Amino acid sequence: MRFQDFIDQQKARKATTDIQLAKSLIGMSDNHIEAIKKLAIDEITASTIMATYYEALREIIEAIAAKKGYKIYSHDALTYFLKELGKDLIADKFDRFRKIRNGINYYGKRISKESTESNVKDIERIIAELKQKFLSDVK
Repeated sequence: MRFQDFIDQQKARKATTDIQLAKSLIGMSDNHIEAIKKLAIDEITASTIMATYYEALREIIEAIAAKKGYKIYSHDALTYFLKELGKDLIADKFDRFRKIRNGINYYGKRISKESTESNVKDIERIIAELKQKFLSDVK
């Protein structure tokens, strides 16, 4: 699949560049991370922390899309949007995180403390990289 396929299926569309939306999404992502960092990762909080970190990452990707003039309605499409940007490794990791989050939210699956700790480090690194590469000029 390609990102264009999602546009053709109306799961994404070309829109006007929206810097205000990008700023808002960056702020929401930052707030999610700041809030969730107040919790210690343990067997009870691990799933909530993982799902929230996924949302923070998704918001950053949507901020990039808003800056580039796209509105994306599908989490799957976000994966292909990243691939379109040449970020294949990040796209694959995002898709893996999406599946973990879906398992948590829709199937009641739990994630271990250790997996969450590892994923959180990875997500924080990815967010920093994406913000630096694509959003550093959004103030």
